[in-house]
Amino acid sequence: SSMSVIEKATKARKLMSMTRDARNKLSLLLDATGHQIFNDGLYNGDPHPGNILVLECGKLGLIDYGQTRSLTKHDRLALAAVVCALGKKTVDMNEVSNAMNEFGFHSRDNNEENIAKFAALYFDSDAAGKSLGYATPQKYLQHLNSIDPMVDVPDPAVFVARTSFLFRGLGALLQQQLHTSQHWKKHAKIAIDTKGEDMQLYNLGITPIVSE
Repeated sequence: SSMSVIEKATKARKLMSMTRDARNKLSLLLDATGHQIFNDGLYNGDPHPGNILVLECGKLGLIDYGQTRSLTKHDRLALAAVVCALGKKTVDMNEVSNAMNEFGFHSRDNNEENIAKFAALYFDSDAAGKSLGYATPQKYLQHLNSIDPMVDVPDPAVFVARTSFLFRGLGALLQQQLHTSQHWKKHAKIAIDTKGEDMQLYNLGITPIVSE
């Protein structure tokens, strides 16, 4: 009936609106986490949906800081170099690989192209694996390890990569292919430009800054 068509259209619009709102909130979370990682050096390593509250005023609240991780200035700057290299329109495999080596990543054969693919998987997206037919990031990781296994993975990188994976999983639920380096590169660039010394309170654009 015509009424059922109208109802379906209304439901579709409502679902699209909810999805758009959720994507906006996810973008805000990515922004806040990028600032925590690259500028604060202290971040929540477990930003899954159960640890995120939507407040009545519309703001987001992060709870459960049991998986808080800290990064030294060296780690922040080394990671920032990786993310900035990944975030460029034209990615230079050599630049990414060198940044990964500087961070502490080393593979058996030092295959630069493969190391750059590891970097993209850890800190950007698993789109390359999907394009090759690998159903999960784990299977794609196995494939990369079969080419040139990673023998050194710096501890500070593990939880940042896990955080990136969590966000990308949330994006997948919203039918969105997320590239975390695109969201984090502005914070990475600030860290590099200020040599890791920018420890100011970051304004996300929703909180008025009160000057003294």
